[in-house]
Amino acid sequence: MFDPVIAPSGTLLGLLQRGRGDGTLHALTAPRPEALAALNHCVLRDPRHDWQVENRSLYYARLYLDLHGELDAVEAHLFDPEDVLDTEESRTGLALAVLGHLASYGRRDALELLRRYAAHGTNWAWALDELALRDDDAGLRALAAPVLARFATDAEGEAELAATVRDAFEPRPWRLWADDPRPSVATRVRAAQEAGCFDRWQRQMRPTGPRPGWSVQAVFAWAEQGLERGAALHVPAARCLSAVAGPEDRPEIVRAAEDGTEGARCTALRYLADSNDPDALTLIERAVATGSAPVVEAAVDAFERMRSLAAVDRARGWARRPDPLGAAAGRVLACRGGLQDRDPVLAALREAVRGEGPDAPTLWTLVDGAGRLGIACAAPVLRHIYRETASSHLRGRAARALAATDPSFGTGFAVECLWDCEETTREVAARHAETGDTRVVDRLRRLAADPAEEAEVQTAVRSRIGPEETAV
Repeated sequence: MFDPVIAPSGTLLGLLQRGRGDGTLHALTAPRPEALAALNHCVLRDPRHDWQVENRSLYYARLYLDLHGELDAVEAHLFDPEDVLDTEESRTGLALAVLGHLASYGRRDALELLRRYAAHGTNWAWALDELALRDDDAGLRALAAPVLARFATDAEGEAELAATVRDAFEPRPWRLWADDPRPSVATRVRAAQEAGCFDRWQRQMRPTGPRPGWSVQAVFAWAEQGLERGAALHVPAARCLSAVAGPEDRPEIVRAAEDGTEGARCTALRYLADSNDPDALTLIERAVATGSAPVVEAAVDAFERMRSLAAVDRARGWARRPDPLGAAAGRVLACRGGLQDRDPVLAALREAVRGEGPDAPTLWTLVDGAGRLGIACAAPVLRHIYRETASSHLRGRAARALAATDPSFGTGFAVECLWDCEETTREVAARHAETGDTRVVDRLRRLAADPAEEAEVQTAVRSRIGPEETAV
């Protein structure tokens, strides 16, 4: 999947792509054809940088409801010939998830579209998972024949069916089909369930990787083999060292951290940092200066995991370094520093935005730190990140930090956050938005009565309004 192209934050499309609350508010006042066109653009061209983590489906489904939007464009997208050529889940996953929410709100057209796609579409398993949560038993039983027809009846097809049943995210349809009165359905599904259970048992009996009795060198060799295959295994390898290494092995581990092979060096640095070895910080500094890119990354990660006072003190000395270790030091102070560390954390925050933009990965920790330390001077930078980032998770972190640093948050961004795509951001808004705004009161009532809303959000809402106000 290509990185999505995100429109400017001041446009309706850009707001909707980001999942901002202002996107919904602007869409509801824009000409309906324009709003629906922007909404369809987002649903059919997933705007998320991390589609497996960020939320958009409920946000877009609610907007379809508010706009009384038709599903013609979604239907055309799902059944386009491209569906056969592009089998990636990311092409249709968002549209299917939106349909699932619409079905839960009672949109019959969404339910029928999900059923048809589960029977004939390429990403049928996702559609079936959505139906497993929303459809009745009769609707699911009607899909048994077309779903099973996807699998050949030879040995290869039955093995593929068994793997599909074993790995199903929602088991309800398969359990229904296992009890289906049609022998041709029930027999195949039960056999697939039994084969899947047997396969899982076999895999558990054939573990790969470290064994009891391995030596330190064997663990290092395993980590190196992982790198050769393109898999970074130094983190589990470091855990293995904790089980196999004794005090007498420390000189060997220190030597590996100083100048071992990449896999061994990454593993040793992680192990020494996790065990708070007195030489760990010195070895990390040396690795950043002399190591390859994977070694530098492992050294920085190991340093950021350290919780000791010595690590925080060393971070204060490293914070102004213009290298990855300096950036890591800023993040360590953001997580574990004290009030005296506000200036270096603020400097790191500003430098990250200036140098890498509002989507820099380092901002997640620095934004949290600005809120934790109550850095009031960071509010302008936090507001910039909130507006411009394409990550709805980072925007939510910025909202929490603004709640702790910006006195205007309750009457400003907190209001639009009530319509945000992320439930954690809506929860922050429910706790801080000033109820003097009539939009806030109306939105709180709607969230309290919405069965699709998360329990944490509704708890926050009910802490602001009385039981008599939740009725709609």
